[in-house]
Amino acid sequence: MHNPRCRFLIIFIQLVSIISFCHYVIGIRGEDNNTSAVKMDVGIILDLETEVGKVMHISILLALADYHANTSRGAIRIVPHIRDSKKDDVEAASAAIYLLKDVQVQAIFGPQMSTQTDFVIDLGNRVKVPIISPATSPLLTVKENPFFIRGALPSSSQTKAIAAIVKNYNWREVVVIYEESPYGTGILPYLTDTLLEINTLVSYRSGISPSANDDQILRELYKLKTMQTRVFIVHLQEHLASRLFLKAKETGMMNSGYAWIITDVLTSLLDLVDTSVIESSMQGVLGVKSYVPRSNELDMFTKRWRKRFRQEYPDMDQVELNVFGLWAYDSITLLAEAVEKAGTTAIPKLRKPDTRENITDLDALGTSEVGSLLIDFMQNAELKPRLSGDFRIVDRELQPSPYQIVNIIGKGEKSVGFWTEKDGILHKLKMNGKIAKTNNKQLGVIIWPGESTIVPRGWEIPTSGKKLRVGVPDKGGLEQFIKVERDPKTQAVIATGLGPDVFKEVILSLPYAVPYEFIPFPIAHSPTSQNYDDLVHKITSKEYDAVVGDVTILASRSEYVDFTLPFSESSISAVVPVRNDDRKNAWIFLKPLKAELWIATGAFFVFIGFVVWVLEHRVNKHFRGPKRKQVGMIFWFSFSTLVFAHKEKITSNLSRFVLIVWVFVVLVLTSSYTASLTSMLTVQQLQPTITDLNDLIKNGEYVGYQKGSFVKDVLTRMKFDSSKFRSYSTLEEYNDALSRGSKNGGVGAIVDELPYLRLLLNKYCRKYIMVGPTYKAAGFGFAFPKGSPLVPDVSRAVLKVIEGETMNNIIQKWFGNETDCPKPDGMATASSLTLDSFKGLFLIAGVSAGSALLVFFVIFLYQNREILATDDSIGKKLCAIAKSL
Repeated sequence: MHNPRCRFLIIFIQLVSIISFCHYVIGIRGEDNNTSAVKMDVGIILDLETEVGKVMHISILLALADYHANTSRGAIRIVPHIRDSKKDDVEAASAAIYLLKDVQVQAIFGPQMSTQTDFVIDLGNRVKVPIISPATSPLLTVKENPFFIRGALPSSSQTKAIAAIVKNYNWREVVVIYEESPYGTGILPYLTDTLLEINTLVSYRSGISPSANDDQILRELYKLKTMQTRVFIVHLQEHLASRLFLKAKETGMMNSGYAWIITDVLTSLLDLVDTSVIESSMQGVLGVKSYVPRSNELDMFTKRWRKRFRQEYPDMDQVELNVFGLWAYDSITLLAEAVEKAGTTAIPKLRKPDTRENITDLDALGTSEVGSLLIDFMQNAELKPRLSGDFRIVDRELQPSPYQIVNIIGKGEKSVGFWTEKDGILHKLKMNGKIAKTNNKQLGVIIWPGESTIVPRGWEIPTSGKKLRVGVPDKGGLEQFIKVERDPKTQAVIATGLGPDVFKEVILSLPYAVPYEFIPFPIAHSPTSQNYDDLVHKITSKEYDAVVGDVTILASRSEYVDFTLPFSESSISAVVPVRNDDRKNAWIFLKPLKAELWIATGAFFVFIGFVVWVLEHRVNKHFRGPKRKQVGMIFWFSFSTLVFAHKEKITSNLSRFVLIVWVFVVLVLTSSYTASLTSMLTVQQLQPTITDLNDLIKNGEYVGYQKGSFVKDVLTRMKFDSSKFRSYSTLEEYNDALSRGSKNGGVGAIVDELPYLRLLLNKYCRKYIMVGPTYKAAGFGFAFPKGSPLVPDVSRAVLKVIEGETMNNIIQKWFGNETDCPKPDGMATASSLTLDSFKGLFLIAGVSAGSALLVFFVIFLYQNREILATDDSIGKKLCAIAKSL
């Protein structure tokens, strides 16, 4: 009873299948039944359920119509075989296999989706058929696919234009909102790298699924609102973008202070977005899109396109022509020119493989004998005239044209500038794309979200009640720099000292409110405890938003955090005890002159006494007498000149000359000696126990440093033995350690930064002195996360604070007046006089005395020339002269 019904059902299903297959084979539109001319079959795979697919469909039909209208009858006719991929990757693959296997097309335009195109490109490489695709994913590369021609700009080509906008407004951080699909993720690495080149950080990537509901979008936007960044780059397709901006308006993220940038696909397809969404939720948004110059040809084509669209889709609302339609027109025109160059001979079918056994559909596709020829004509070509602007194919890749920057206002958009690879941001372009002479490097007036004309700062402290978490070191010493305590009533952390006070003044001087709270970071006395580097690392682990205190700016730390400008100078030096006071030494009167100067002075006293005796003893009775008396006279007379106590009269002019010079030398010597001795007896002298840090290493001395400080690493690099390190935290501990010395459980020197050492010397200025070379450091600064937008504003505020009276008041508050204690640089460190300082005087005295002796002997020999004239031997003559002398 049921068998007839079953047979009828089977026959009905078979009939429906046959009809469906025939409908699939015949195609949708565009086949040419004219059999009189040589034909070339071309496959067209589009998503005809989308507006963009319909736009390209009409443009392709017009391009083929224009080609056939402008060619002779003998030319090759292009027969399009259009297939609908229905937004499905499998449908697109099935359509491609059918076109290549059954229709044996010689080229394929499409598909338009990147996921569909990927498989079709592989088929094209296999059968050597050119695939011209408008897919924008940068993951589809022409280098790896010799039969792939990109008929649209990849989404990565716009990243430099977007980065130029970001750089133009000095935005340091952005958030990228992208679609979680191959369309959305493909641009991310290119956009991130391009922004990094201008030192802008992608602080967060917000992925939104195409299937996300409104609640999920709303939750993601509220999450973004709690962050600091207020610059958003949106890379979504038009339907998802419409929902996003509606919810952004609902969350208050389309108000003043926010900046939104949409990518080229969304900007180019803005007419597909509902007008009510644009007017209510997209005002003030910036967008980039490929620039299409206006021309008469484009205006005429647009009219034809609209008319044809109404004919093909009479039941559909009018859709405007966009750049994808123009690219499709130019791509088909370029293909038609390549076909025309290929010749008018018969187009051979795809060459089938020889084997017939176990052959699959892919194996049965064969290979094209024309595809390689078409690729050669198209891989480097320029289309003239063109509708889309500068349509040039280089190495099978469409070359970027200028990008237009638009501002969404009212129901549409307003052009505010352009961007080119060569010149960057420009205000105007000529119609032919060349730069206008009157251009400048700034964009036009932009109306930002909230109808504001003030450029958004790009970030702000979230209004969700979250405060800036500021870490401060809690080390229990040197409270002039940082002191941490808790309020006994509220238990709130209170930080005082130089660093926190400067930070408070800086925050007050900012043009906006920044709520903050201090979080103590304990720095214990144990060698294995946490130090300042660990404190700074809390920023990278996102436990703190900033670090304030006596934190030194170091190159190693700046690799993972950003520092503001320093608010205090800093260098590294050493403090050592001074030696015992030499004024208590019984032999201090000998110290004004060095030993060699004492010897030289004594020798000259004897020499001058001898010269005067030689010159005077023959004519002056005071210099005569027994030999012992004459020797005594030599010493007495010369040394008596030291105090000008000589009573003997001088009769010889030569003696007077020698004595005048010598008295002057004695005057200088006695004055210098008196001044040096007076200095030693009356002025405190700070003589360090050591003068070089290397002496500490040689002597095996212990060295002290501040606990938690980076100075420990500096000492290690200076080859100090780490077992000789001792850390301290207060000035009293420093004093105790230096007083006891290395042999009694203390240290031989304290190595620390200058601000701490000056504080130590100010308190114990007569016990210690600073020695050794000074190693420069950048100073104390405030630390923030890498790329934090707060850093520039805080740095400028730091300059304002330290240049004003406020900084002087803070220093006076914590360090007082340092003039009560003499500074090390101003303390006398008188040293003994050396022979080098008096060589000139001794030379003058010696030359004067020697000259006088020479003149005396010449005169004496002249007076006793009779002795020299005798015939006696030389020995007798010398004896006679000596007796006469």
